[in-house]
Amino acid sequence: MEDKNLSQMQKEIDNWANQFTEPYFPPLSRMAAMTEEVGEIARVINRMYGSKKNKENEGIRDLEEELGDLLFSLVCMANAEKIDLRQAYERKMDKILKRDSYRWERKDNQ
Repeated sequence: MEDKNLSQMQKEIDNWANQFTEPYFPPLSRMAAMTEEVGEIARVINRMYGSKKNKENEGIRDLEEELGDLLFSLVCMANAEKIDLRQAYERKMDKILKRDSYRWERKDNQ
């Protein structure tokens, strides 16, 4: 599979979604779906590193799969709200590189 940038991912998902009469869920449903995905990630992490272990007949869900589900939900939210994730990312990085540049202790070699 080719390496896709955020704009390509947004376009690919938008093309797929627009084949349906209602391409994206209403805002609260999208937020609920994204929250569900975060919960599934938390469940996987808790089973991998926390005190909660799997039941006998339950396998660990794949963290990569769950992160992919969250990414898909996030892109759907951005698309429905007409948000360019590449621009949002650039603004965020600009903010943390300026505002947060001295917030955390750095490694000795930097």
